[in-house]
Order: sequence, then C-alpha cells, then structure tokens
Amino acid sequence: MGTTESTKVFIENKEIPWEQMAEGVKRKIMSYDDNLMLVKVEFEKGGVGALHQHYHSQITHIESGVFEVEINGEKKILTGGDGFYIPPNTIHGAVCLEAGVLIDVFSPMREDFVNNK
Repeated sequence: MGTTESTKVFIENKEIPWEQMAEGVKRKIMSYDDNLMLVKVEFEKGGVGALHQHYHSQITHIESGVFEVEINGEKKILTGGDGFYIPPNTIHGAVCLEAGVLIDVFSPMREDFVNNK
C-alpha cells in the first residue's frame, strides 16, 4: 500500500473543512496515509463521543477544554495539555464538560472515516 490522495505534507488548518459528526461534535481529517491518521475533533460543552471500540491504536492530545474520558470502564477528568492512549479493541468515549478540541492519532488510518464521505 502506498500513500493516498489525502496525504498532506504541510497541513494548513484553514484549508480543511469541518464535518459535523453529532450534536455538538465536528471533526477535520487533517492528513493520513495507510499507516497513520491525524484528526482534529471540536466539542461544544455537552458534546458526546459515544462509547465505541475499533481495532486501531489511538493516542489523543487534549488541545483545549475539559473532558470526562472513559476507557475500559475507568473514567477520568482531563484538561488541555493532557492526553490518553487507547489500546486496540478497547471500549472508550468522552463527554465534553467545557468546550474544547481533541487531536486524535490513529494507527492504522481509519478507513471508516474516509469511506463514509
């Protein structure tokens, strides 16, 4: 597998459109290749990333805001500058307590994100 048409070497935030995901939640797929994906997710207060799981490894950096993050049944309040790791096939989700932005990194890339367009 090689790089895809959405691999960006220089990633300019203003050039990437938001996609509405759910009430109070929108995302930007910043860049990806077959092995790696960077996604920005903006939450309004009260926005929910519903509990789910996937086979991808995920690391998330909290750029701003306050989130109650649940991973494998354990909940923790995290704020801007914090982060979390989600192993493959682990149930996880988040509730936004104070509006903010998450930066998600997935390996491999999330095919479901680009195939749903």
